[in-house]
Amino acid sequence: MPYKSLREFVARLEKDGELVRVTEPVSTVLEMTEIQTRLIAQGGPAVIFEKPIKADGSASDMPVLVNLFGTVKRVAMGVTMGGVERSTGADLREVGELLAQLRQPQPPRSFGEAAGLLPLVKTIVAMKPKTVGRPACQEIVLKGDDIDLSNLPQGQRIFYRVRFEDLSDARNISLPATGSFLSAPPRGRNISFAWAADVVGQGWGINPEWGGLKMFETMRRAQPDFFVHCGDTIYADGVLEEAVRLPDGTIWKNVVTPAKSKVAETLDEYRGNHLYNMLDEHVRRFNAEVPQMPLWDDHEVRNNWYPGEVIADSDARYTEKSVAVLAARARQAFVEYNPLPVFGDDLDRIYRSIPMGPLVDVFALDMRSYKGANSENICAASGTWATGT
Repeated sequence: MPYKSLREFVARLEKDGELVRVTEPVSTVLEMTEIQTRLIAQGGPAVIFEKPIKADGSASDMPVLVNLFGTVKRVAMGVTMGGVERSTGADLREVGELLAQLRQPQPPRSFGEAAGLLPLVKTIVAMKPKTVGRPACQEIVLKGDDIDLSNLPQGQRIFYRVRFEDLSDARNISLPATGSFLSAPPRGRNISFAWAADVVGQGWGINPEWGGLKMFETMRRAQPDFFVHCGDTIYADGVLEEAVRLPDGTIWKNVVTPAKSKVAETLDEYRGNHLYNMLDEHVRRFNAEVPQMPLWDDHEVRNNWYPGEVIADSDARYTEKSVAVLAARARQAFVEYNPLPVFGDDLDRIYRSIPMGPLVDVFALDMRSYKGANSENICAASGTWATGT
């Protein structure tokens, strides 16, 4: 009978003495591969290592299965086409002949030959892939508030594949976006990180003729464990011009979008500033591979803003004069493009600490939400929280 899953096949191998379990710790660095090499050479059994030791010396909670098809017998046992149990090379030869026939089929020359092909047709129909409602890989499915990315395996490169759904039309789904990143190590080791600030500021935007925002590619190639963005992730008040003449007479040519043609006031305009940075291929590649810890500063809203500020009527750039309104819209866009954890009932909290293994803690401060007019930037609330006083 066909196996319903890999688990069922493994259970059969174990029952028939074709699989053994190793309960002693075995390192994934060289040790495991050396054991498998010897098993293959000697026609040994399949092995499940129940306590793998990762490269950093920590134990993994995920077992490793090796040498599954290391012998002709186990290959034959795994081929149950037509509901037939197999265990020898001769049994596999029959399968090979059938596959060759399927590759270059010959039309029947008589009714008798056609009738003789009925078992073949039945086998082909049985080979059709089946869609199941509850596959084993979905035994553990997290949704909504149960999703907690802080519980990812430590010291691992995490690979992801996501698709995005249009909130206004569930039928509109994006192409998959893929990437990977390193999770925090479980044990002490050297940690490297990159830091920067002020992206697309002071009128200097994406210039394709100069290669775009190349510094992000430079940082990506350094393969840091994480990246600290020290604020001004966007310049919401920084309008871009298509061309800027440099002192030597050459022309700097900016990519300009509607969102970068005026100061940001609406939610969509703040979103457009974040989207602008994503137009750069170096930024997209960097974002797909490096964990990031962005800080919230002034240009995410407007230059040197503070809570309660009202923009002077003389500043004709802004039709919305309440900075509180602008900050609320800017914060919404900020967390959409830089997702943050929710801390209890404090939905507006941006300051936080992020442990990067046992030797490094990163304190990300809120540089603006609590400051007064023209006062020091580090706020009382996040400063007290960081120092524990």
